[in-house]
Amino acid sequence: MAKQKILVLRFSSIGDIVLTTPIVRALKTQLDDAEIHFCTKAGFASILEANPYIDKVHLLEKDLNPLIAELKKENFDHIVDLHNNLRTRIIKTRLGKPSNAFDKLNWEKWLIVNFKVNKLPNVHIVDRYFETVKPLGVKKDMLGLDYFIPEKDEIEKDWLPETHRNGYIAFAIGGQLHTKKLPIDRMIELCDKINKPIVVLGGKEDVENGERLEDFFNRKHDKEDMISPLEEMGKKAIIYNACGKFNLNQSASILKGASHVFTHDTGLMHIAAAFNKNIFSIWGNTIPEFGMYPYQTKFTILENKKLDCRPCSKIGFDKCPKGHFKCMNDIIFDFWIP
Repeated sequence: MAKQKILVLRFSSIGDIVLTTPIVRALKTQLDDAEIHFCTKAGFASILEANPYIDKVHLLEKDLNPLIAELKKENFDHIVDLHNNLRTRIIKTRLGKPSNAFDKLNWEKWLIVNFKVNKLPNVHIVDRYFETVKPLGVKKDMLGLDYFIPEKDEIEKDWLPETHRNGYIAFAIGGQLHTKKLPIDRMIELCDKINKPIVVLGGKEDVENGERLEDFFNRKHDKEDMISPLEEMGKKAIIYNACGKFNLNQSASILKGASHVFTHDTGLMHIAAAFNKNIFSIWGNTIPEFGMYPYQTKFTILENKKLDCRPCSKIGFDKCPKGHFKCMNDIIFDFWIP
């Protein structure tokens, strides 16, 4: 039988790409002599660079035309569209190859955001991705998500402070938009309750909040100064602010070494799930019912379910549309870590 050459399309973002990894693995392992290509934005190439189930990665820069010209040369047998937007539809039309597209359930999402009518299936998005490749004879393999870290990006223990080398909790404080992130005072409250060494993870945009957490818990005093109220209360939380200090694969390595992970609804949550971490998943204006909660790993949802304004968006906002931000401000931090 001739080799099957299959193109998988998913342009963004971090979490969404990680959620496609079971599909890539199943295509590669379940189809005879399959050659798997993946097309994504150039900024997300590092997520896929060490994935052994992908034979070639094609990158979207600014212009779609050079990418389409590159893809045409490959003469694919089939296209699996896991993004299903205007650009992927243009690519499929221009390539003229058989394809299957993921159903994004935009109507169902619109209903629950605008009228709080829930017609969404109680099915994780990964399992819905598998419906897209079912016509190819590919089945769900129950092996969870994948994330492969290049050897050069593996974090050694001595890269971390001595306080964190015998174990730590990871807290991914970032989020695509403001309404998906705890306010800084609530981050402090959460870290105080965790009360163990914590590595704070995020991008350059999260450095300031990481510094505020680090300063609050790790402030030093001159000999003549009184000890802080925090020290008087016997608090033990020790923060290492790793925001902006490591690339994505290195941050993934830090997640891999954590005993537990606290995270907003963000890409690092799905990377943590790929490492089968015990996850405490924090939700603001978005909801787990959208189908993007941690996949095939132990997790606890932290959310405020007593609001009639939630979800207010399927993505998020720069500020709370109602002004009160109760979805994050009123979350009860009910958890226990041994």
